[in-house]
Formats: sequence, structure tokens, C-alpha cells
Amino acid sequence: MIVWVNGAFGVGKTQVAHELRRRLGRGWIADPELPGFGLHRMLPPHLRGDFQDVPGWRVGVRDVLGRLDADDATQPVIVPMTLVRDDYADEIVEALRIGGHDLRHVTLVATPETIRRRLASRGGAVRDLWAQRQIDRCVTALTAPRFARHVATDGRTIDEVVEDVAAGLDLPLAHGRDGRVRGFVRRRAVQLRHVRLP
Repeated sequence: MIVWVNGAFGVGKTQVAHELRRRLGRGWIADPELPGFGLHRMLPPHLRGDFQDVPGWRVGVRDVLGRLDADDATQPVIVPMTLVRDDYADEIVEALRIGGHDLRHVTLVATPETIRRRLASRGGAVRDLWAQRQIDRCVTALTAPRFARHVATDGRTIDEVVEDVAAGLDLPLAHGRDGRVRGFVRRRAVQLRHVRLP
């Protein structure tokens, strides 16, 4: 099974993906940003745009997810990635489904104000300036029926969101919630591991 965790940049996809994996007690997180930033580093800054526009990124992500899904040791494969273009969703998500993969999609949603606040709390890195410019585009695109099931994140803890996601996807959680301090430390560690410099 592939679990695609969609949502605007800064809505909390990575945190939810990591906590979902921890609470399931199994799975593999496949982050499509990693090859995307690798492609960026191959290009001079003036040629860098949205790495999703590179056809090789879309083909590579689709192929790697298909391989991971075929391996019992990586189940479920959890993919935290913003995907808002219909044609790119067809090329990756729908192609995997047509290929026989059980791909379940969930979109985390929040108000633009909440997303701006979350991005600001990450420290204002250069890439977050780009993410802030994408908020309205993403929030609007992700209201489309093809990007449902929607899970609201405004005013909710990561635990509440993870439990909602797991219940909606019929994934039983093997582990309970962390305590306040341990949860904070775990979330901060995830955040620090995912700082991407331009």
C-alpha cells in the first residue's frame, strides 16, 4: 500500500508522515523532495524552478514508489508530498493505480493564515519564501474532489490528525500517543532533519 499525504507546503505533511509511521510501528517514508532537491543541485540557480516540472522527477518518483510497494518490508509506503497539478497527479498517482498499486490519498488542509504561521515557525528559510508564494495556489487546487479525502489540521494536534488519517485509511495504530516532552523532542528532530538549504 502507498499512502500519499498531500497538502500545501507547510501544512504538516512531513510531521504527520513520521508520526503515522511511528504509531503504525511499520512502514517506510519515501520523500520525493530528496530527488527533487538533487535535481536542483545539478542546475545553476537561474535555471531552478519547481522540480516537479522536470519529467525525470515524475518518472523516477513513480518508478521508485512502484518498487517500494512491491516489497513487503516497506509496507505501507508513506509519501509526504504536495501534488496539485492534475496532469502530474495523472502521471504519478493514477499511473500507479492503473499499474495495480493500492494507492490511498489524503490531503491535509488548513487556512492560509495557519499555513503562513507554520511556515514562519520553521525559521524563515529561503525555500519557505517560495512555499509562502504557493499557499493560495495550493489551497485552491487541493479543494478539488480528486484530492479528497481532506483532513482538517487547523487547531488540531499532530496526534489528532494522525488518528483521523489512520482511521480514514483503515490503518490500525499499534502505538499510542507520545508524552508532551517526548513528542516535542521527536517533532523538533524531524523538523531539523528536513531543513533543506537552497
